[in-house]
Amino acid sequence: SKLAALFEHPLYNIPIPEVTEKDKLFVVNPMEKFSLHSSGSDEWVSSSKAETLLPTGKTAYDTYPTWLKFHVGINRYELYPRQDPLLPTLLQDLATQRIISSVQKSGGTQLKLIMTFPNYGQALFKPMKQTRDQETPIDFFYFSDFERHNAEIAAFHLDRILDFRRIPPVSGRLVNITKEIRDITTDKKLAKTFFISPAGNICFYGECSYYCSTEHALCGKPDRLEGSMAALLPDKTLAKRRSWRSPWRRSYHKSKKAEWELNPNYCTRVRKTPPYNRGRRLLDLIDMTILDFLMGNMDRHHYETFETFGNDTFLLHLDNGRGFGTHSRDELSILAPLQQCCSIKKSTYLRLQLLATQPYRLSDLLREALAADPLAPILAEPHLRALDRRLGKVLVEVGRCLAR
Repeated sequence: SKLAALFEHPLYNIPIPEVTEKDKLFVVNPMEKFSLHSSGSDEWVSSSKAETLLPTGKTAYDTYPTWLKFHVGINRYELYPRQDPLLPTLLQDLATQRIISSVQKSGGTQLKLIMTFPNYGQALFKPMKQTRDQETPIDFFYFSDFERHNAEIAAFHLDRILDFRRIPPVSGRLVNITKEIRDITTDKKLAKTFFISPAGNICFYGECSYYCSTEHALCGKPDRLEGSMAALLPDKTLAKRRSWRSPWRRSYHKSKKAEWELNPNYCTRVRKTPPYNRGRRLLDLIDMTILDFLMGNMDRHHYETFETFGNDTFLLHLDNGRGFGTHSRDELSILAPLQQCCSIKKSTYLRLQLLATQPYRLSDLLREALAADPLAPILAEPHLRALDRRLGKVLVEVGRCLAR
């Protein structure tokens, strides 16, 4: 296994700083039992009357569902650890746990569902909108592109291979539209959009600002539909997140350009502006830029951080559905922060160099990681080959910076 060898490599065993109580998202007494209760936010609360030791001799923590252990493990430096024993179980839960509720997620431009499991875990479901071998039409603007379920799955594994670990775990899943969405939804607006197509397939389209119409309906075969299931982060009532507008956000206008596209010295100003004027924030943003370039994702207008950690923490790489849309073109403008700032973390650079070598070739590692997904194959081969080509271009850009 190339993947196992990669995670054994010294570059993937650089220790994170010591995690103190103030570096944890949640401070939990592992002897204290937690009770789950269904509320508006499906939050979990401490039960002070609970027995601290269970009859089996296990602590209460041992009985937490996997999604709750994932939440408890989040800290200032990482969303989950490198050798996380929870990961296989959490991915399996996303793929197999019984779905007891499906409602449309509010906000966003395209249809997404929040699905709830019997153990109160929740996942964000993005349905399949195009086949693996379809490319985004060349005349599409980035802001009107489809969101792809397989891009969400591939982005999670790519993010882990790059050792960022800033995307919540994602698994593919084949969902029964009738039994796991239509028959159990309490969402009246969603319920009104189900119909049977002339081919006899169950379809629905929901309500959203893009692609929510009968012309863009999601149809099963006859009621089986592929999608991605992403583990939800802790509810915002329990762990507030701050949304940041990216300094290299695109204009989202059909003819206007953003300032960074017109001013080659744009980074000089960014470096003087908080929170980019100190700490790791600018370098973390350049990490995210490299991830986006490898995927071909032009739609990174915002990013989020956990508020409790202030400015000294990692960025969450959420919403990656517009990645992996094209394999025949490389959008170099995505690399603008790297090109203009000529900065990169040494550890990131060394790992990128490693992933360009034959024993650890990036395309081979991602192919291996994706082979275990229930919906494999996740990416068409041309997308995997494009990763190696794009990685080479990132290293060329860093080489130019070093030469300067």
